[in-house]
Amino acid sequence: MSKEITILDTIATYTKWRIEEQKKNIPLSLIRSEAENIQAHKFVFENALKKPGLSFICECKKASPSKGIIAKDFPYLSIAKEYEEAGADCISVLTEPKWFLGSDEIFKEIRKNVSTPMIRKDFTVDEYQIYEAKLMGADAVLLICAILDTKTIKDYIQICDELGLDALVETHNEEEIASALEAGARIIGVNNRNLKDFSVDFSNASRLREKIPSDILFVCESGVKDGKDIEVIAKMGADAALIGETLMRAEDKKTLLQQFFEAAGR
Repeated sequence: MSKEITILDTIATYTKWRIEEQKKNIPLSLIRSEAENIQAHKFVFENALKKPGLSFICECKKASPSKGIIAKDFPYLSIAKEYEEAGADCISVLTEPKWFLGSDEIFKEIRKNVSTPMIRKDFTVDEYQIYEAKLMGADAVLLICAILDTKTIKDYIQICDELGLDALVETHNEEEIASALEAGARIIGVNNRNLKDFSVDFSNASRLREKIPSDILFVCESGVKDGKDIEVIAKMGADAALIGETLMRAEDKKTLLQQFFEAAGR
């Protein structure tokens, strides 16, 4: 029986082609050498999530495969600055160009204007992207268990460690959590979104929380709509919540984030 192709598989296939095209302009050997020569603050993303209480990773994205265009007007710089002024612990910026309408340029411009730790949110399928992230000024990258095997995740985490980058390892089920742990992940995210039909099951993180050791940072991803959801996330013992669409659709992002802080007891 053949495996059902998900949107994640489709994006991963496209991303592999995209990276091969980029290598024609800047080879891996060059980008690796440049990245390894950067002396910057190390593991600041992880340290931001280690603070007492629930941390907040606030996302900048124009679109998604499940929702299409989320923000017709996308003043990403002012959005990122608003997140920082409101007290966001980290900022997630999409760089995937086809489905999320992100770009490396958007990331770089935001990086120049905020000091908050930043994660490059893309579909990492090649070590090339990790070196790219370092050159962009990223503090962390996303590694998705559904498109990477355990050995590859372990190898990519090792590269991240050498560069002083953090890796948010995203999971959806028990098998993927086991893979993340075997690979040596220090930050594990549970995505509550079903990759086949895009439905959100907010209880997914609750069910899987006990599978993640207490010394591993646990991030709840997708599904947050209001303060009640934040209360649930805090009670389940999550270290951080990653919030995208709800914040992107909010007219007053700072006020909404303050409400989330209050719900988390901050």
